[in-house]
Amino acid sequence: MIPEALRIAISGKSGCGNTTVSRMVAEKLGLRFINVTFRSLAEEKNISLKEALALAAKDDWWDREVDRRQVSLARENGGCVLGSRLAIWMLPEADVKVYLFAGLETRAQRIVKREGGVLEEAVAFTAERDRQDRERYLRLYNIDNDEYGLANLVIDVTSLPPEEIASRIAARALHSARRA
Repeated sequence: MIPEALRIAISGKSGCGNTTVSRMVAEKLGLRFINVTFRSLAEEKNISLKEALALAAKDDWWDREVDRRQVSLARENGGCVLGSRLAIWMLPEADVKVYLFAGLETRAQRIVKREGGVLEEAVAFTAERDRQDRERYLRLYNIDNDEYGLANLVIDVTSLPPEEIASRIAARALHSARRA
């Protein structure tokens, strides 16, 4: 049985499967799924993700709003699965903190599969996004998202299907819940 207040934080860079895996874990465990992103804010404002990323590079509101919304939702009553780039850092009280890892090429291939485009352009775009994200996180929060040692579980997702990743996280969460 899953405790009602179980909180799981899942982080990783773009293309690691954070959203997909977080949603699957939430479904498996019957927990709320929380995932506020630049993409969702861009949709609210009727602009493209690229436009939102350009604005975020100049205006801290974007990062702070994403993080404020999702942390607030995660701290509301009941358990949840919070999937975001900074979930493991922003929700330190999470019972299970998971970091998903994959190399740049793998992540770019996944992004092309999901969104279309040309692999070489996706690699360049993803590398630049990684650089900008890291610089912003360091400046805003003093968080280096290349240092994820505080995670309880690190999964190299390069050759794993989302179902396997979600199963591993759910098993870890169940194990943690039994020990609590």
